[in-house]
Amino acid sequence: MSIYKKNKLVGLDIGSHSIKLVEIDHHRKGMRLKNIGLINLPQDAIVEGSIKEKKIVSSAIKNLFMNLNVKNKNIAISISGFSVITKKIVLKDIYDSEIEDTVRDEAEQYIPFDINEVNIDFDLLPDMDNLEGIAGNKNEIEDSSRIEVMLVAAKKDIINEYVSLLRDTGLNPGVLDVDAFALQNAFEISTEELDGCCALVNVGADELGINVVKNGTSLFIRDSSFGGSQITAEIMSKFNVDFEEAEKIKLKGINVDKQKESLDEQFTSVISGWVKEIKRALDFVASTYPDEIIGNIIVCGGSCRVPGFQEYLELETSIQVEELNPFRGLIIDESKFDVKYLKHIAPQSGVAVGLALRRVGDK
Repeated sequence: MSIYKKNKLVGLDIGSHSIKLVEIDHHRKGMRLKNIGLINLPQDAIVEGSIKEKKIVSSAIKNLFMNLNVKNKNIAISISGFSVITKKIVLKDIYDSEIEDTVRDEAEQYIPFDINEVNIDFDLLPDMDNLEGIAGNKNEIEDSSRIEVMLVAAKKDIINEYVSLLRDTGLNPGVLDVDAFALQNAFEISTEELDGCCALVNVGADELGINVVKNGTSLFIRDSSFGGSQITAEIMSKFNVDFEEAEKIKLKGINVDKQKESLDEQFTSVISGWVKEIKRALDFVASTYPDEIIGNIIVCGGSCRVPGFQEYLELETSIQVEELNPFRGLIIDESKFDVKYLKHIAPQSGVAVGLALRRVGDK
């Protein structure tokens, strides 16, 4: 019998290129994959995190729920991009009773939006010099001369867009997360050894997210406007093909044998930009935390398998690169799920898996 049934949430990752759905059951023997599905979206249905074609996106979500026979209407979603700001800040000489007011007072200087246009949340971070000291619970801090806080601010209009979309689709928004944190949840359940420092790199259609993590704590988070759509646009222009055909060429290199050299140039140019952005982030982390060594780069996202990217990233950073497999920590019924298919979609399923791990009432 499943436990925590009343608190379960369906993880729904609404990306600019596709929507991913994941359901997870919690049993005494562990977490079991109950449902998973993916549906593509037409070009420009979602642009820079903003929903431009609400009816199309709503219809796609309804089709996913119907085709997968999902009964649970309580949903966890996440947002990312320039409408979301994540920033680690340091508060000094304050007491626990002052933290919330101080964070909100300090937030304005870090947020490039009108403070009245955003929702603000925060979480206390463990002391990196003494991870057993601060547990991350706001109520456990008696006093401290230095407290690190992860500040999150999201634009209200974007939040309202997604909440409205879910409600108009007949769903109940239970948790609103951030892509980087959802991915971190998926990473933690899929990795046996969490000791040390690693970089989670999420390459989507329109965003490149970087989250450097040590022992379950984010040291650095950055989102940039890089992604697979750059290559798609180049292919569409170079080979005079439509969006769908360009996507096939990008992932499989089909029908361009005579122009392979030209295609390789498009890939190399864009991939080089991705790797430079990642290296800049890692160099910043190295200068900020000189005692920390990043041992692994974990890549994920629908564009992380663009030919040559992982090899070039490893070559340029001299750090081992591997793909995230968010299903590694789950019980998989092989009579119900095609293991090869799960392996195929694993890199782009991380956010949805991380969201499905959340529960009603989570912060």
